[in-house]
Amino acid sequence: MALFPRFSSSAAMNVMLALFFLLLTRSSAAQLSENFYSNKCPKVFNAVKSVVHSAIAKEPRIGASLLRLHFHDCFVNGCDGSILLDDTSSFRGEKTAPPNNNSVRGFEVIDAIKSKVEETCPGVVSCADIVAIAARDSIAILGGPYWNVKVGRRDSKTASFSDASSGVIPPPFSTLSNLISRFQAQGLSVKDMVALSGAHTIGKARCASYRDRIYNDTNIDKLFAKSRQRNCPRKSSGTPKDNNVAVLDFKTPTHFDNSYYKNLINKKGLLHSDQQLFNGGSTDSLVRTYSSNEKTFNSDFVTAMIKMGNIKPLTGSNGQIRKHCRRAN
Repeated sequence: MALFPRFSSSAAMNVMLALFFLLLTRSSAAQLSENFYSNKCPKVFNAVKSVVHSAIAKEPRIGASLLRLHFHDCFVNGCDGSILLDDTSSFRGEKTAPPNNNSVRGFEVIDAIKSKVEETCPGVVSCADIVAIAARDSIAILGGPYWNVKVGRRDSKTASFSDASSGVIPPPFSTLSNLISRFQAQGLSVKDMVALSGAHTIGKARCASYRDRIYNDTNIDKLFAKSRQRNCPRKSSGTPKDNNVAVLDFKTPTHFDNSYYKNLINKKGLLHSDQQLFNGGSTDSLVRTYSSNEKTFNSDFVTAMIKMGNIKPLTGSNGQIRKHCRRAN
């Protein structure tokens, strides 16, 4: 007795073809594409850009905030828009997790973008894609490189406070080995990590994030440290001045360029984790390269952003397209 039924050659061929097209369909569904909305919602990019442009015109810092939203979203269970979800009776979300609380912002801008996009093509564009596009537009508007964002992500139906608190997002006091391991866990190389850190050429950080650096680190320019101490007193955490902010790049804080790396060479990185990239370790050479060659930095940054945006996206029939970014349908 045969263990498997016999097929005619034509029947076997039909089965093989069916399996082939099934695998092809699944493979295609799992891939992000620059042209995903070409027919479904061709105006999505203009809609996102118009809102981001207006928001940055009102507050340049919001560009860095939108970029950080994308980073913090992707590092926790992939680029699925989960960071945007408010708490519900069934789960505690990511917004108040330690890496995000009093740090991640820009949710109102994402809401405004979603409203505009929904007017143009309702129920088509995911919040996860909006976050990715807004990050790219923020960089370009602030003088950085432009690239074609790959889209086709779908939105998570839930979020996890514990996952966001688990240490996947590198804290500002990270060592170099810690930074490398946490980025590698996401499939990002050392070069990707150093290039993505260049995002700190824009934006601000809270006193609580850099207090230890300006009072206790020895690999810091003394005058630079003293200037930051004026707005960040040496007191235990929990004081009202914990929320005082300082620019991450004191040279060109609202312009996306390579001055961040020049600051590191001069021991003027604001965060402990920043200065770890240039502290006698394996990444010193990359910092030197990016500090002297902005074109190379921009190119590597774009490559790393595309890779980061492809961390475990929900595609095909997974997840959903949220009507409102703050809650599941």
